[in-house]
Amino acid sequence: MEALDEFESQAMTLLTNPKTKEAFDLTQEDDKTRDRYGRNTWGQQLLMARRLAEAGVDIVTSSLRGPLCGRVQNWDDHAVNHHVFDALRFRSQAYDQAVSALIEDIYERGLDKNVLVVVTGEFGRTPKISYQPSTGEGNASAPAGTKQPGRDHWPRAFSNIWAGGGIETGRFIGATDKLGEDSIERICGPGDFLATIYHHLGIDSSKIFIKDFNGRPTPIVGDGSPIPELIS
Repeated sequence: MEALDEFESQAMTLLTNPKTKEAFDLTQEDDKTRDRYGRNTWGQQLLMARRLAEAGVDIVTSSLRGPLCGRVQNWDDHAVNHHVFDALRFRSQAYDQAVSALIEDIYERGLDKNVLVVVTGEFGRTPKISYQPSTGEGNASAPAGTKQPGRDHWPRAFSNIWAGGGIETGRFIGATDKLGEDSIERICGPGDFLATIYHHLGIDSSKIFIKDFNGRPTPIVGDGSPIPELIS
């Protein structure tokens, strides 16, 4: 109950703080900036993320999902959900515009030494295209029953984007085989990913443990270390 009281107090302090209202007020941005990010959900989300970072928020998570993704409103481009190529065409402009505007602003505003931008999903997609009947018609999806191309879940290789954070950018880290099936060079895993994020936040994940319900210490990252190329 004491913890609940503490969290509710923090929430009330946040909601009643004038700085919070100011940070969330996108009308303080000029039209040119709002247009540059894109006058859509994703563009304004990432513009808000930049404003929150400037206001001192340590961590901002923005999920790029919803109608801009296509019929099923996410990136899960199985053939039953979306025509994978139509889905990528459908969402690419909004995605590219919003993400590039955020990264540009981080550098132009001198935030790049402190603010780390990470764009990622949770896994990759199958290197080989599969064909299945669509389960419904809509944006990026043919009428129900129409056989269309898609890609399924693939944890053996995937990529993400890192910018800012004082790191050296403009390069690739790691590689897959020629078919894009398996990582074969400079292989990093989810633990390394998390350890790198913690390092940027000033947390040594190898020394932090949380007790489970039985009182046993559990490391916040079970297996992994910061990726040297992604830490300043």
